[in-house]
Amino acid sequence: MVESAETRSRQARDVPKWLWEQLRADPARAPEHLALAAADVHAPAAASWIAERHAGRAPGTHARAAVRRHVHLARATGAAMGLGGWTTMALDLASLAWIQSRMVFFVAAAFGWDPRDPMRPAELLVLQGVYDDPYAARAGLDGTGQTIAAAVVGNLGERDEKLTARLVRMVGGHAGQRIGGKVIPGFASIVNSVSNGRETKALGRRAIAFYGGESA
Repeated sequence: MVESAETRSRQARDVPKWLWEQLRADPARAPEHLALAAADVHAPAAASWIAERHAGRAPGTHARAAVRRHVHLARATGAAMGLGGWTTMALDLASLAWIQSRMVFFVAAAFGWDPRDPMRPAELLVLQGVYDDPYAARAGLDGTGQTIAAAVVGNLGERDEKLTARLVRMVGGHAGQRIGGKVIPGFASIVNSVSNGRETKALGRRAIAFYGGESA
């Protein structure tokens, strides 16, 4: 059955409930949990997407189109999440990380890299600045998979604070600047939209350079 555009859009922007539960249970390894989930969900979507593209177009054209699409999604989702103010901070950051991870898999696919290769989620973590080396990242992913969803000591509020800190690192160095604006729901929508778009575009440029050897 062919998925509708709206179904694909929801899959791109909405963090699955099971993943959200993992992130809150084990915030210290939130990046690893998210990268593994992205490989399961986004890699097949990326493979299907590139298979549907016109073969005559240059890979960079498809990659830049993927970046533009995900920047738009990041802006729109950030604006919507900002309506909740501080209460949606962690979920907003998780949604942004989810969108950004999808973009990286799509960029890799555009340049002919198999999005289902086990090194793709490791490379995602390197591009996000969580690890310096893909092989170290892969080892971290393998360790996470063996003890997935292990709860940390502390109450839920403490875990959410730690989760927020880990997600800030994933989605971009300037993401933390939005925290002050998050206290004011209306203003947060503007801050989120602009910041989400900027950080996603920057990651897209790094992904294009990494997989295609060209700038965005």
